[in-house]
Amino acid sequence: MSATAGPATVESIDPANGEVVETYEIFSEGQIDAALDLAHSAFGEWRRSPWAPRAELMSGVARELRAMDDELAETVSREMGKPITEARAEVEKCAKAADYYAEHGEGFLAPEAIDTGDGRKVAVHKRPLGVVLAIMPWNYPLWQAIRAATPIVSAGNAFVLKHASNVTGCGLLLERVFEQAGAADGVFKTIVVSGRKASELIGDRRIAGVTLTGSDAAGVAVGEAAGRAIKPVVLELGGSDPFIVLEDANLEKAVEVAVTARFQNTGQSCIAAKRFIVVEAVAEEFEERFAAAAKQLRRGAPLDPETQLGPMAREDLRDELAGIVRASEAAGARIITGGEAPDEKGAWYEPTVVSATHDSQAPVMREETFGPVAAVVRVADEAAAVALANESEFGLGSSLWTQDHERAERLAADIEAGMVFVNAMTASDPRIPFGGVKRSGIGRELGGEFGMRAFLNMQSVVTTEV
Repeated sequence: MSATAGPATVESIDPANGEVVETYEIFSEGQIDAALDLAHSAFGEWRRSPWAPRAELMSGVARELRAMDDELAETVSREMGKPITEARAEVEKCAKAADYYAEHGEGFLAPEAIDTGDGRKVAVHKRPLGVVLAIMPWNYPLWQAIRAATPIVSAGNAFVLKHASNVTGCGLLLERVFEQAGAADGVFKTIVVSGRKASELIGDRRIAGVTLTGSDAAGVAVGEAAGRAIKPVVLELGGSDPFIVLEDANLEKAVEVAVTARFQNTGQSCIAAKRFIVVEAVAEEFEERFAAAAKQLRRGAPLDPETQLGPMAREDLRDELAGIVRASEAAGARIITGGEAPDEKGAWYEPTVVSATHDSQAPVMREETFGPVAAVVRVADEAAAVALANESEFGLGSSLWTQDHERAERLAADIEAGMVFVNAMTASDPRIPFGGVKRSGIGRELGGEFGMRAFLNMQSVVTTEV
């Protein structure tokens, strides 16, 4: 955030060329207070609404997302550098999530009867909690917010979005999506504030809970604040996802998927495959094919439909990634392809594949590499592969490649991750619970009712005949 004469402002900067896209004023204390009052008041009405208007709102959100496809996708590309084809796919994914909750949400919220066997009538009702503060990142600026908002708002809560400062335009557009879809003023509200201010708001009496997608460091700060306020929290944090390739894998398909799993969104994803753990029998062939395919990715302007790899979101993030690669090389890792920042304006970095050993202390094996850098490591067998996969502070997603389904089921039980995808890349889906273990966070998003539970009062109503 940057300050100028007069009100404090924040800029969104095009990472492809370093030019300012737009400047926004940061909310004053009065504006923040008014926004929270509005959200709290809106919740008072929205919580009592029957299912029909909630379904209508979700259907309307899907409709507006698709109607605003061009504006939304181009704003994503300009603010954080996502290739336009991926940005359009992100818009459609958001619309599908809204459609999903419109169609199925009523069933997720239905009361559940409990037979106590003693004649009492017991029903568990799922009541909304209140205003949920969502602190969201820049890497999927539409999807991260929508995947949280659709179950939370469908459940009858109000939603206040604090978006990453470099994608402020995306956050404000999402507010407009909900308004045009028919949401009452305050049901979905975007506020332009600093991360520090957002943490302070967790303790506000009008905030009932908080959801964060971000780094593990941000998760610690938000988790502490939520704990002090005794409020529910969902934390979706970092990942260092393993991509395990066993000797009986379909190698051609594994390589094809591996390139997308690592380099989609220019590698800026918590669930991107980051450590490619390959058994020795097929390691050389996998490494050669993977590096060759990565090298062929078309780097170019985000708004060009032919572009496969855009710039990173910010130059400081690019510089941090370059430092990780240099430090890894100094620790003994070998650069197979890439490893350089092009000498041109913008936050560009080459698609990079690094070879490391299983016992390497190279940062590419120990840290979350948030960008177009892949680490390939060879191991002796499946036991060594699983052990190395678990040798991480993170446990978000994982990908396991074998044509033996019984083997996959057995090994999945030993992988310390919230999600295991067999013969596929890790991906979020509104029908599947999303979240991790260890420093990858707590709680779950999506997955039907799973995405609603954190911000519902599971109220037991017990009736005794007298």
